Amino acid sequence: MNPKVMNKLSYGIFVVTAKDGDKDNGCIINTGIQVTTEPNQIAFALNKNNYTHDMIVKTKELNLSILSEKATMATIQNFGFQSGRTADKFVEFPFERSANGITYVAKECNGYISAKVTQTIDLGTHTLFIATVTDGDVLDDSPSATYAYYHAHIKQTSKPEAKKGWICTVCGYIYEGETLPPDFICPICGHPASDFEPLK
Repeated sequence: MNPKVMNKLSYGIFVVTAKDGDKDNGCIINTGIQVTTEPNQIAFALNKNNYTHDMIVKTKELNLSILSEKATMATIQNFGFQSGRTADKFVEFPFERSANGITYVAKECNGYISAKVTQTIDLGTHTLFIATVTDGDVLDDSPSATYAYYHAHIKQTSKPEAKKGWICTVCGYIYEGETLPPDFICPICGHPASDFEPLK
């Protein structure tokens, strides 16, 4: 199988946010869809290693910010390349709060959805959340960023020349070393070794 065929699936890029007590956090995901209209429900998957995952499991509430084609790599890095366990992702990032008290991204997004989790499905490395929509708004008319648009226009394509290693084709994480272990899992996005390619 050619693993790159999975990159041909069409889906968006989102920031899912949660709040636990005084702690705000969020992370990048690419798996958010509406699954029913009556009732209005969304589904999304989160890697179990993400701090946001644990917050949503505990509080059962979230916001889903829909990144637009205005999104920059700096926003992807802020929410996708560091852990909320050790970093405050909102300390220098513009945000607003919806009626549920949870943050949503106030720039580079064209809308947000608030929701409450009603079901979870264990997918091994990830949890699939089913949530009922409670609120939401359109922020501007810019087109939503698709996963393909991210790869073509947002993702950094420059790769270090002096290093020997492997780069995650999903998030850009670099593993330094001659050989990538076959059971390696990306610590940023949770994708397997099959989604890595040698640095060139």
